[in-house]
Amino acid sequence: MTSLIKRLVPSAVLALSSLCLGEEPPKGGTPGAPADAVELPLTPDELLSALGRDLQARFGLVGDLQLDFANPWTPPARVARAWRIVMTEYPPGAGASMVLRFRMLADQQPVEEGTVILRASLWRDAWFSREPLAAGSKLDAAFIEPKRVDSFRVRDAIPANPPESDLILTRSIQAGTMLTWNDIGHRPLVRKGDTVEVSASEGLLRISMKGLALQNGALGDIVTVRNPDSLKTIPALVVGESRVEVRL
Repeated sequence: MTSLIKRLVPSAVLALSSLCLGEEPPKGGTPGAPADAVELPLTPDELLSALGRDLQARFGLVGDLQLDFANPWTPPARVARAWRIVMTEYPPGAGASMVLRFRMLADQQPVEEGTVILRASLWRDAWFSREPLAAGSKLDAAFIEPKRVDSFRVRDAIPANPPESDLILTRSIQAGTMLTWNDIGHRPLVRKGDTVEVSASEGLLRISMKGLALQNGALGDIVTVRNPDSLKTIPALVVGESRVEVRL
């Protein structure tokens, strides 16, 4: 079994052109092969490298994709100046285990069909807490740090991008804990029990009144508001700090 591919795009891959679904090779010679190219076999590492580039492009994967064969793979018993791989069937999605089907071409000539089961890891930085964090506190980059995780196996990890300014912790976090999407939320602009300004408009007509928020809501959320006079409840869109809008 070949070793894991540590870099998907090596500085030089001998005589192996990039994968491209349905692309026709250019006319006038063997694509990707200089005139003095040496005939070589298709190696397992070259196949994994090409499959990895195609998977990253197909599924828009961000991070360090590492692939390995789940079962031993036997290369074709021939050599060529230029190898080309054409995908014939992709998996429904990228994950820790994938089945791929492809066609191998040697110097533009079909050689054989191939099917492989791949084990995959997608390593990228995710946010971890540096110290204990209290529920309701702002998600501040000073209190979190990036660590590498396999996002195929930890799918709810938060990528270590600069945090949005209105994100807060929805629960208390211990030091050294990986943050997940369930741990954060947008800061509420409307809070349950607060008096809010309710506005409604239709054409040139605009009405404004006070209402009682019955639930928390961030910008763009729909919350329930009670009319203090009629006691009727209505859904309203959060549009600002203590402000909601009703669609007529």
